[in-house]
Amino acid sequence: MTLSLDADFYRALVARAADAIIVADADGIIRLWNEGAARIFGFAAAEALGQSLDLIIPEGLRARHWAGFNQTMATGESRYGGGDVLAVPARRQDGSRISVEFTIVPFHDAEGRIAGIAAFLRDVSARFEEVKSLRRQLAERGGAL
Repeated sequence: MTLSLDADFYRALVARAADAIIVADADGIIRLWNEGAARIFGFAAAEALGQSLDLIIPEGLRARHWAGFNQTMATGESRYGGGDVLAVPARRQDGSRISVEFTIVPFHDAEGRIAGIAAFLRDVSARFEEVKSLRRQLAERGGAL
């Protein structure tokens, strides 16, 4: 049996990925929301598609997010487009905060202008809390192992 790497394969790959895959257009409107995004953030695709990225950005971080997002849309350049992993808090449907790590891939239109961004996100809340706990324990011991 041969694996066929056709359009159906790529659609299934994106849809079923465990990590969240979110595509937003140049206005920050969600255009793609996979099963991983639904699992991590708690919003079904029908609830997320067509909504602003504010859906998953904690309110206190929105101004900073949009400043960077709009700068990227205007210039086509991002500090995080070269495969760098960014760690930030995010918001779930129930209002709780989680820690996510993500990378982005910018997309350009036929004229070369940036048309949107795909983000690949992973919930790292458990690891983040574990590191915080270990640091707290280390501090309580005066920094000695």
